[in-house]
Amino acid sequence: YVLADKGYDSDAIVEYVLSQNAIPVIPPRSNRKVQRDYDKYLYKLRHLVENYFQKAKRWRGLATRYVKTTLSFSSYFHIFNTLMWAKVV
Repeated sequence: YVLADKGYDSDAIVEYVLSQNAIPVIPPRSNRKVQRDYDKYLYKLRHLVENYFQKAKRWRGLATRYVKTTLSFSSYFHIFNTLMWAKVV
């Protein structure tokens, strides 16, 4: 599946996704003459992924990669994910 917003609703992109044996989950623009069907449930799940990255960007050290070593960055990322899982953040 390829999840994208209406900005990626072009025939070229949809054809490319289909040529890669993937299923496009891209809602059609309102001005499109032939409206395509898409999986509305999967498209709603895309919102959850966007919210996750939005919260990750709020953690400035994680977004700008202040920590220099891979171990420190990984630890920082695990702490963030643990707090997300515990619904603290």
